[in-house]
Amino acid sequence: MHEASLIQPLGAEWDWQHEGLCRTRSPELFFHPDGERGSVKRAREARAIALCQACPVISECREHALTVPEPYGVWGGLTEEERAEILALQDRRIS
Repeated sequence: MHEASLIQPLGAEWDWQHEGLCRTRSPELFFHPDGERGSVKRAREARAIALCQACPVISECREHALTVPEPYGVWGGLTEEERAEILALQDRRIS
């Protein structure tokens, strides 16, 4: 197999984003405004997560958010806090 055939264009790694249901909504659903807290934040996150649960690329999105890692917003049905917890558990397992 030719080495060049193993190299994929960088854009191919991001094609999944074109299928995300988040593209049909305002970014404010997924990213909290300054000062948002408590029940208002939880309600917004719950709406975002519900949309993520129906998304055809939830797995790709979640993998991206944990790999990068994305510090803000709801990605792949996970909040910032949930991703931080997952990453902390992974770090403890590696150590």
